[in-house]
Amino acid sequence: MMMRYITLIILTLLLMGCGNDDGQEEAESGAERTPEDEAVEEEAEVPAEEDAEETETSGEAEESEAAEEAEETGGDFSYEVHPETFQIVPLDEANPEVALLTIDDAPDGHAVEMAETLKALDAGAIFFVNGMFIQDEAGQEALEEIHGMGFEIGNHTTTHPYLDQIGPEETKEEIVGTSDLVEEITGERPRFFRAPFGINTEESIRIAGEEGMTLMNWTYGYDWEADYQEPQALADIMVNTEFLTPGANLLMHDREWTAEALPDIVNGLEAQGYEIVDPEDIESKEAEGSE
Repeated sequence: MMMRYITLIILTLLLMGCGNDDGQEEAESGAERTPEDEAVEEEAEVPAEEDAEETETSGEAEESEAAEEAEETGGDFSYEVHPETFQIVPLDEANPEVALLTIDDAPDGHAVEMAETLKALDAGAIFFVNGMFIQDEAGQEALEEIHGMGFEIGNHTTTHPYLDQIGPEETKEEIVGTSDLVEEITGERPRFFRAPFGINTEESIRIAGEEGMTLMNWTYGYDWEADYQEPQALADIMVNTEFLTPGANLLMHDREWTAEALPDIVNGLEAQGYEIVDPEDIESKEAEGSE
């Protein structure tokens, strides 16, 4: 009898222990996967996904912005202007045997004709304009034609003064006024500045920097000299001068005899192995303070 009673007590204790273990396991299981915890986990996962999406979107935006900037600036350049000699210097593996054509005092009667000649010869050039020539309708139409043919437009001041003989305010008007007018007509501000007579001042250099224009003088030119105001003589000296070297920056003007000599000048340069450099391939500085 006593043994039966002890046996019942032992069985009862064993059953109670099993019940507590099952309850503890259920409690632990419930702590891991309660509905409240599942909701918290779901909420915690959302920001991580959103962060990933935001990072991806941000990266795409940066790539798009970089692509747009590259397109606006014309991408990588092949040449730069030497700051002292104003020769055209190749970057990386660009052809060093090049010459740059520039036309000053445009458009003063023959610039459109010169642009048409160059276009037919597939030769690029920079037309440095004076603001005084693009203030009337005829001058503005001429500039539109030249720009429309794909030629680079440079700034050559408004009235072609000696910059060392005028004050800071007048210098600013001469330079910025011309850039404003060029932009109004063509939609683009000039990237290059050539001072009249090649004479720059501290003020003109500062203003050109603020405007994002690269200073550009020249290597040689002859068409203002009496001995070369005839097409054949001009073409001969422009092609056979000792100053014609790789990267030469050739100065010409909007003149009748220069317009007539232009085909022989281009063909003569190419016959000597020089490529006429496209100004679009020449690097220019950015405006100070621009991003």
